[in-house]
Amino acid sequence: MASQEQLSAIKGAKVLMVGAGGIGCELLKTLALSGFQDIHIIDMDTIEVSNLNRQFLFRQSHVGQSKAKVARDAVLRFRPGISITPYHANVKESHFNVDFFKEFDVVLNGLDNLDARRHVNRLCLAADVPLVESGTTGFLGQVTVHLKGKTECYECQPKPAPKTYPVCTITSTPSKFVHCIVWAKELLFAKLFGDKNQENDLNVRSSDAASSSEHSEDVFECRKDEDIEQYGRRIYDHVFGHNIEVALSNEETWKNRNKPRPIYSKDVIPEKLTQQNGNAEKGCATDDVSAMASLGLKNPQDVWSLAENSRVFLEALRLFFLKREKEIGSLTFDKDDQLAVEFVTAAANIRASSFGIPLHSLFEAKGIAGNIVHAIATTNAIIAGLIVIEAIKVLKKDSTNYRMTYCLEHPSKKMLLMPVEPYEPNKSCYVCSETPLSLEINTHRSKLRDFVEKIVKAKLGMNLPLIMQGASIIYEVGDDLEEDMVAIYAANLEKTLSELPSPVTSGTVLTVEDLQQEFSCSINIKHREEFDEEKEPDGMLLSGWVEAPVAKDNDKPIGNGESTSNALPEEEILAADKDVEIQETESATGKKRKLSEVSKDTTPDHSGVPDGSRNQNEVEKLDVDDEDELIVSDDWESLTKKKRL
Repeated sequence: MASQEQLSAIKGAKVLMVGAGGIGCELLKTLALSGFQDIHIIDMDTIEVSNLNRQFLFRQSHVGQSKAKVARDAVLRFRPGISITPYHANVKESHFNVDFFKEFDVVLNGLDNLDARRHVNRLCLAADVPLVESGTTGFLGQVTVHLKGKTECYECQPKPAPKTYPVCTITSTPSKFVHCIVWAKELLFAKLFGDKNQENDLNVRSSDAASSSEHSEDVFECRKDEDIEQYGRRIYDHVFGHNIEVALSNEETWKNRNKPRPIYSKDVIPEKLTQQNGNAEKGCATDDVSAMASLGLKNPQDVWSLAENSRVFLEALRLFFLKREKEIGSLTFDKDDQLAVEFVTAAANIRASSFGIPLHSLFEAKGIAGNIVHAIATTNAIIAGLIVIEAIKVLKKDSTNYRMTYCLEHPSKKMLLMPVEPYEPNKSCYVCSETPLSLEINTHRSKLRDFVEKIVKAKLGMNLPLIMQGASIIYEVGDDLEEDMVAIYAANLEKTLSELPSPVTSGTVLTVEDLQQEFSCSINIKHREEFDEEKEPDGMLLSGWVEAPVAKDNDKPIGNGESTSNALPEEEILAADKDVEIQETESATGKKRKLSEVSKDTTPDHSGVPDGSRNQNEVEKLDVDDEDELIVSDDWESLTKKKRL
């Protein structure tokens, strides 16, 4: 039972929840039942079918509706006397500014992405409002408390660091199934069903165009004299046959690698595609268009043969053009789009077969393509309860009892919940300690656009940046800018740093601000001529911005049960610019600072962990999400193999 002091703190509190998903549903319910009277919820998402297995406030009839609004209505049915204010909006919208955050006594995060978490962290710092952060992945979870000047902020410690691969790894020399998935999802699917004008490395032309007129044109354009099956086979032969032959012509590439084999449709399936074990038109009669249904393939956990993958590929492409033609040109991959998942699975498997990579089932491929680790409702409920416990301590200003709590999959010292005292602010944190940053960059070659996209937005997480050199503004974003200034700043983006009206050269100090976040930092510029394309593909190096060190590649499977510090496998996404790189994040392996006065009894027991993991016997933060969309693993099978500490 809550004490009178706790009840008083709870009833008088105004609470902001950010996120109404897996953690958010549990959190709103727990807040309401704990006696909180004034709760505000921000969430931009609508309810999807895949949410219903764990986000218990939602029902089938709610699909497509606002999560925040439906969650409010559901809770008011059993707690009608309280005030719940929903906002179906993005927390990064301008009206959710520092003044808005100042209205609240505590902010509780149940977000599912790093960018939004950083944004909320900065607003809480600027508003001097306590933040309780949280996350779950499978059976693992965490709750952390952040108070300005008293504990570390969300960005004080390294987050999973990007490990970069050149795009040629994805387009020319894949060695892992995840490379094939990224190729199928971000290149082939996007080229066929997204913006056809986008440039990528799929439209390979023969070096001797005169001898191959077929490849001197855009092969992705459907010809007037061909039907859908002919078009599908031509695409198949181009990407899995012709492109592989072109790649093989570069003998230097394959001196130390296994050569791929070109695959042509006529060698795998008959010239006239026949439907097997199913009725194509019957399978297409419903709104849920499916190549598997058309072909009579029922079990998503079966690993299809090359012939079956080829049939699914051609059938999925046919169904897109027959049943969803109006969407073509604007489609993006969606893990909840059955036909898209089928197409990507088949394409990835055909490419994997070409490169001698083991094939995967649709279930496994969907997990990789959709960045899925299946959420556990019980973990969300535990974490929501811990959030409320910490929120009550914050409202009582009981700082001596604040705890960061980690939820483990397997008991350590007979404990599944690992509480530790919060860390002090990191004095080198550029967010809460305003430590200057240093940037090595070629000021004669790098454009202002490169600096804005790769540093200001991607690494510093600013949404509405203002960049100044001394008193001169060289770039600004905002709705209230005059047209002539917008044109000037747009022109500046295309200039190299040394060509700007206020030239940026070695020794220049730039001030970068985000007025919405009320966040500012200084960046010392150092000119550097050359960069290692493999190790520094951005062509610039930011120092003082601390990121987690990247673990070396090895064949050791990563399982949730090894330790909380390396519980997260790798994630791989395609960079926006085709000439940049593919990014893959790995779990943080660097040690955190020593825990403050933590007894030996609360230290995880790693006696059963191999020697390579014993140096990580301190609990570390998981930068994880409450949703399914979390990770892509190079060793996907290892996720289903539990390992005990």
